[in-house]
Amino acid sequence: MVLTTSCPTQCVLRVTDQTNIYQNDLDQCPANYQALSPLSFLLRARDIYPHRVAVIHGERRITWAETYARSAQLSAALAGCGVRRGDTVAIMAANPPAMFEAHFGVPMAGAVLNAINTRLDAAMVRFILQHGEARVFLVDREFSDVAGEALKGLINPPLIVAIDDDLCETGELLGETEYEAFIDVAADDFCMTLPSDEWDAISLNYTSGTTGNPKGVVYHHRGAYLNAVSNALTWNMGEHPVYLWTLPMFHCNGWCFPWTLAVNAGTSVCLRQVRADKVFKAIAEHRVDHFCGAPVVLNTLLSASADLKALVKHPVKAMTAGAAPPAAIIGGIQALGMDVTHVYGLTETYGPVTLCAWQDDLWGTHDQQTQASLKARQGVRGQMLEGLMVADPQTLEPVPMDGKTMGEVCMRGNNVMKGYLKNPQATAEAFAGGWFRSGDLAVWHPDGYIQIKDRSKDIIISGGENISSIEVEDTLYAHPAILEAAVVARDDEKWGETPCAFVTLRPGQTLTEAQVIAYCQANLARFKAPKHVVFCELPKTSTGKVQKFVLRDKANNLQ
Repeated sequence: MVLTTSCPTQCVLRVTDQTNIYQNDLDQCPANYQALSPLSFLLRARDIYPHRVAVIHGERRITWAETYARSAQLSAALAGCGVRRGDTVAIMAANPPAMFEAHFGVPMAGAVLNAINTRLDAAMVRFILQHGEARVFLVDREFSDVAGEALKGLINPPLIVAIDDDLCETGELLGETEYEAFIDVAADDFCMTLPSDEWDAISLNYTSGTTGNPKGVVYHHRGAYLNAVSNALTWNMGEHPVYLWTLPMFHCNGWCFPWTLAVNAGTSVCLRQVRADKVFKAIAEHRVDHFCGAPVVLNTLLSASADLKALVKHPVKAMTAGAAPPAAIIGGIQALGMDVTHVYGLTETYGPVTLCAWQDDLWGTHDQQTQASLKARQGVRGQMLEGLMVADPQTLEPVPMDGKTMGEVCMRGNNVMKGYLKNPQATAEAFAGGWFRSGDLAVWHPDGYIQIKDRSKDIIISGGENISSIEVEDTLYAHPAILEAAVVARDDEKWGETPCAFVTLRPGQTLTEAQVIAYCQANLARFKAPKHVVFCELPKTSTGKVQKFVLRDKANNLQ
């Protein structure tokens, strides 16, 4: 037996002998083996904490015993209308209790949950419903117009179930039945059966598809189980956290947090809209201690009035991921008394799988600005990720840990997707070389922490020098008058490409192009400073990411 190392983060045990004394008469059986599934967390929460509140939604309070019962009823109702193992059940909803229950009830039926982005247009929703072959479609009344348009002309349309949320005042009920009536079935004798194969699909999530049709990312029960536990460990959540849903549950299944909240029998505080006033008031009223949000959500909180910010009077932990968050935003949230954990991942990795693990003995004495810069790194692999490296995308050789040499972020482990639905070529390309290729470019610091510098398609090459658009954006975000910023490459006859900045100012603030350029020149190497600045609202995808391909077109059509 030989121990080999394929990279600094991955050890491989190569077995040279085929038989040993531990292989005889020691077989798997129900007593010693169970396929991993996050459904088991719901059983535990029901059995041990049946009377603890699982969900708060307006005036409603739903216990863990009731959450189990309602999820079981949903499962029974789905089975009653012919849904079987491997069938797809789609849902298009905000974050009401029905969305939370679907994360348990749908896989209870052996089916696959397809939570659809509520910000998509009808054509994209139609593509997803058809590509995923949805048998049932649960539709929140707020999104009935888009859903109704998407269903027109759909081949093999699904059964439609309307969700009539008491806190929604817009839209019409769509479909043959309403959710509460649909799940009003006898399920007293329902006995949940966990999957016999943990490789079974549990959910289907689609990438944003900004340059074409989105890809369907398939999760399995094992990965969902492990990432749910990883969330709890990463954040040191402990028992019975109070979690505020500022993150859409449609986004990577809420980063697996519906299942995490069952791990530690926590309480979900649901919000239909992410507005600064609602967030701060919910934190104060329910003593929320954890919430997740993209940098745009944190920026919204930073822009709130002083009286709203003053409502935070107890310790709160914020987890952020998505576009690389500027250090200025992390520092601002820290100044509010909220401890920020920066994580990183993709739809293909069940949401976050790395974290900037804080080391207080090494960094605790640094000033706030330095600490914020350290926290802005994407960090190290989480507890359940088996391998993480920054490597040359062609050779897969790890780059030096010098904080300078860029390579592609690659991951491997159980919390990497099964693959792309009906797209074997894209799956093979993503897994080429035995690693998942993220498409993100990063450096590897001497302490082993990674830091993303750009998407491979967003790096700016000016006069042969690489310019990280994220580095320039980070500098712009630090300016007190700038609310949002994005930097892209603009074609240049002399230099090949030069940075072009698109900037949104804070209300009441004024800046000129010359002032922005001078500010960047004073805080960056001069060749990295933008040569052009455009003041505008930034175009964003349905998940809030800046559409840089739109900005690149604008940059190259400037007069």
